[in-house]
Amino acid sequence: MKPGSNASIRRLLRPEGLPTPFCPGCGHGILLGALLRAIDESPWPIEEYLFVSGIGCAGWIPSPHIAADTLHVTHGRPLAFATGAKVVNPNLRVVVIGGDGDLASIGGNHLIHAARRNLPMAVLCANNETYGMTGGQVTPTTPTGARTATTPDGNPDRAFDLVRLVEAAGATYVARYSVAHTRPLIRAIRRALAHPGFAFIEVLSPCPTQAGRRNRLGTPAEMLRALQQRCIPLSRARQMPAEELAGKVLIGEFVGGSES
Repeated sequence: MKPGSNASIRRLLRPEGLPTPFCPGCGHGILLGALLRAIDESPWPIEEYLFVSGIGCAGWIPSPHIAADTLHVTHGRPLAFATGAKVVNPNLRVVVIGGDGDLASIGGNHLIHAARRNLPMAVLCANNETYGMTGGQVTPTTPTGARTATTPDGNPDRAFDLVRLVEAAGATYVARYSVAHTRPLIRAIRRALAHPGFAFIEVLSPCPTQAGRRNRLGTPAEMLRALQQRCIPLSRARQMPAEELAGKVLIGEFVGGSES
């Protein structure tokens, strides 16, 4: 079976998991596709992988879709469960997938300590800047001024820069891409899967249902186009004056990659 072919990708999916539970236009479906392609291009069989996810929209990316062992665990605790699994069976290729609320809010303490220990696992944070499944509340990555269910007049706080946070904590591979940059995203996931230490990828994934409607960000297609314009590759950003980078998001490999 040729890697990258539809048949090769479909063998990694559980038929009963389709159609996905994601809202129309949700970026998490694109992330699922990118993850499957990266796994398909990796040298390890799917049987060697363990996928761990918490509660939230992103928790449904591996379970029930990927035809592998999965743990769907309590909110904010996927890294704790993943740590236990890796300690018991070091041969597992552990992949943790969670949202910004799951990994950076209630699970934030687990995130920084897993990075500090440089545990050998890949962590994908599907960042939609909101609690999409539970009503659209504010999260640690919600942009300043954005309206949410719990900040109807606009978020008064500044957001975490998850890439810098995890880098400072000690992660040895750190990257950020959006679902509108699928080719470099797939490449980064493939590198994260092969990395011998703690690999973290922040994946910007728009939520048209909660964040989009509440902030009048347009259609899902318009949100993806806006994401493309908002993101600046690291290599390009180094040549730009600071004033031109205001309001932009840097994407690329920050630690352990070709751009770091």
